[in-house]
Amino acid sequence: MGYKTSWLAVPGAGSRAVADALGLVGRVPMDWDSGTEAAYKRGVFVASPVEGWTLAHGRIHLDNGRDGDGPAMLDWLGALGRRLGDLQYFSTDRIGEYHAWARVEAGRVVRAYCYNGCTGDVPLRFGEPTEIERRLGVGERGLEEGRQNWSDEEWDDWHAAMPNEQHVMAIARNWGILPLEIPDGAPVDDGIYGFPPGVE
Repeated sequence: MGYKTSWLAVPGAGSRAVADALGLVGRVPMDWDSGTEAAYKRGVFVASPVEGWTLAHGRIHLDNGRDGDGPAMLDWLGALGRRLGDLQYFSTDRIGEYHAWARVEAGRVVRAYCYNGCTGDVPLRFGEPTEIERRLGVGERGLEEGRQNWSDEEWDDWHAAMPNEQHVMAIARNWGILPLEIPDGAPVDDGIYGFPPGVE
C-alpha cells in the first residue's frame, strides 16, 4: 500500500469507525494482503489498527472520484474530519504525475495540496506548507499570474517545484506513518473491505 493509490491515515480510530465515516457498504472482513490487493482494483480496504493508526486505501474509489477538485475535496475531508477528528490523506500516481496530500486536525482541514501533471494544474492549494514540504521544496507553488509570459527557465523552475511520488512518501513518513514501511505480519487482525455508496 502506497504507490499508485490513495489512502487515509487516521490516528486513534478503529477500523469500524473509519469504515462508518466513509459510509462503506457491502462490507466483508479481509486480511491485510487480500484487502490491499482488492482495493488496488476497486473498493476500499480499511485495515485494523497498526502502530496507533488505521489506514484505508483504494486506488479508484477512496475519494469517490473527486480527483483533487478544490471545493469537493475540501468538503469531503471536512466531513470525514467531523466524524474522525484528525486524519491525513495521500494520493499518488506516477503515470499521470498526480500527487496530493492533506491534513485534518480537530475536524478542520488545515492543509491540502494537489498537483495534476496531466493537465499541468494545481487544482488544490489550501493552508500553509508544513515544515517537511518546505524542506523538500514542494507544495508552495500553484498556477501563478503572469505565467503566460514565463521564460523556459522560469517554467523549468516551476516544474522543479512540483512533487513526485517520493515526495508524497516522505511527507507521509514525516507526518506519522508510511504504509510501505509497516512490518510484515502487521496488522494481525482482519480489516474491512467495502464500497462507498453508489459504487457497489
